Amino acid sequence: MKIRPLNDRILVERLEGETRTSGGIVLPDTAKEKPKQGRVAAVGTGKILDDGKRIPLEIKAGDVVLFGSYAGTEVKIEGKEYLILREEDVLGIIEEGAKKAKGANA
Repeated sequence: MKIRPLNDRILVERLEGETRTSGGIVLPDTAKEKPKQGRVAAVGTGKILDDGKRIPLEIKAGDVVLFGSYAGTEVKIEGKEYLILREEDVLGIIEEGAKKAKGANA
């Protein structure tokens, strides 16, 4: 089944959260928080303004994004859990090049 979000909504698959603390303690499933970042699986066509014009989304499929703890609506599609949220609920896009550059300096 394919799904395409409407207007300024995006479909996000949560990325797995950390299973260990920085001190090396393994966290059980009940103690873990839901991850606040995910990979965009699909995007809508854009926001419609009052005058009828459509503004395309800045986010594209494949982007890794950060979002708030209680943002969006959880849905289950073909056994996988997704989150549908508006573009305005996204706090930021994680740049892949920035992650590599940071790791290279460490």
